[in-house]
Amino acid sequence: MNLVTALAAGNLALRQQLAVLRQSVKRPILRPRDRLFWIWLSRLWKGWRSSLHIVQPATVVKWHRQGFKCYWRRKSRRGKPGPPKVDLEIRELIRRMSRETPLWGSPRIVAELHLLGHNVAKSTVEKYTVRGNRPPSQSWRTFLDNHIRDIAAIDSFTVSTVTFQVLFCFIVLRHDRRRVIHFNVTAHPTEQWTIQQIVEAFPWDEAPTYLLRDRDRIYGAKFKQRVKHMGIEEVTISFRSPWQSPYVERLIGSIRLECLDHVIILTEAHLQRILTSYLEYYHESRTHQSLMDNAPVPRQVELAEGNIISVPQIGGLHHRYRRAA
Repeated sequence: MNLVTALAAGNLALRQQLAVLRQSVKRPILRPRDRLFWIWLSRLWKGWRSSLHIVQPATVVKWHRQGFKCYWRRKSRRGKPGPPKVDLEIRELIRRMSRETPLWGSPRIVAELHLLGHNVAKSTVEKYTVRGNRPPSQSWRTFLDNHIRDIAAIDSFTVSTVTFQVLFCFIVLRHDRRRVIHFNVTAHPTEQWTIQQIVEAFPWDEAPTYLLRDRDRIYGAKFKQRVKHMGIEEVTISFRSPWQSPYVERLIGSIRLECLDHVIILTEAHLQRILTSYLEYYHESRTHQSLMDNAPVPRQVELAEGNIISVPQIGGLHHRYRRAA
């Protein structure tokens, strides 16, 4: 058998095996390297279609196109297209500014960020700005902060003595620094007595613009007329809604929890002395979270030098800590 006959016999044998493979296997499994082989062969040999029997020639062309797409997709991913990514800190700062100050537009936020050392484009600010469904409005906290110096609140509470006598304590509270500007105690509260307390609490031109109170019957027609003549506008809270006058209600709760619940009141004069002692501690020593962790009468921050001593207050119920000179 010569060389040509042997080559023809070999091709016949391969074709016979391929025919058997087609009859026994519905779909041959080709690995990625098999596909790459036929793609490579199709680029080098023009007669590759005549020797292809496992799949159709169109399939090889399809593989080549898919490989072309994968090649350029991977190549385009090497770089990072578009502008550089904005830091998370700056994004959060933009959102915070837009939430806290809804009256600001993007140019104002850009200028503010520039003063903080961040050079950010206007388009970037507009992208991360928090947009609300409603028109820009100040928060209730901002509204109250702008009017808090002109607001005062009044309220009263009862205290039982050792002989089961009921005493009434009247309190006038300024909202700005949570200062109790007046208080008094009586066993027989009347409308005229209450009017006198208001007059003593706001002498001359110290009257607030708004006076917050509840719907106690002691605030009658004469009381309302006197308050109106003083140039004060009354703001009456809803029925059984103490949360609408939170500062004075919180003060009364503190007086009870921190003082009156731990003593037995003997007489009216005794209650007057106890409340005077507590309010001195309340104004000059007791810290408030809403006052930046300071007292209504601001305390100076003492340097970390010298020994720390404690000063008993309200008979030792509370203490004030300070550094010895």
